[in-house]
Amino acid sequence: MSDDPNPADAVPSPAKTRRTRAEAREAAIDAILDVATEEFVEKGLAGARIDEIAGKATKRKIYYYFGGKDELYRAVLERAYRRVRSSEAEVDIDSGTAVDALRRLIEHDVRYHSQHPELVRLVMNENIHRAEHLRQIDGLPTNNRRVIDLLGRILNRGVAEGSFRSGIDPIDLHMNMTALAFYNVSNQFTFAHNFGVDMTSHAAIAKRAAQVGDILLAWVGKQRSD
Repeated sequence: MSDDPNPADAVPSPAKTRRTRAEAREAAIDAILDVATEEFVEKGLAGARIDEIAGKATKRKIYYYFGGKDELYRAVLERAYRRVRSSEAEVDIDSGTAVDALRRLIEHDVRYHSQHPELVRLVMNENIHRAEHLRQIDGLPTNNRRVIDLLGRILNRGVAEGSFRSGIDPIDLHMNMTALAFYNVSNQFTFAHNFGVDMTSHAAIAKRAAQVGDILLAWVGKQRSD
């Protein structure tokens, strides 16, 4: 019996080779984006330096995959937005009542923002630039509409169940959700200093998530007349 391995097993298939190369490429891009995210969060677009980012990811790779600092910044922004939208899509909004579904999504958003402060800081920085770079990311508004569609479905269900009042714009609801989730991160240091409030522990985040849920459910509730 021959000890030679089966040639079919010894030579990777073209599909496997392509998949491996694609995975390696994605891993390299993600590694660069991780480092770049930290740099842009700490220093903003103007203060960030390719040399600093290239401490762990070579300049050659950065320019090869992205082209330059502005393009890299836009890739960081795009990934941050896509990740939050993907996380919302995984929330169970079908089981239970519309009230249950909306509370789950609201509390998820509060927790997500607290666990991903880089998203908040990137958005704050991009607002300084008046969304100049955001406007250059193809397809991002369409991707961000996903959460509006989710909220619209929940609101329609709530109206049909008799628990939500009609006429609520899901964009208004999203704005309120984001504002309340955002504040817990954007103002955590000044608020904690001024009032001695813990805003970062698991218990504090859970408490805040429940409060935001209560606030917004009261706002969409049928008992309101405005």
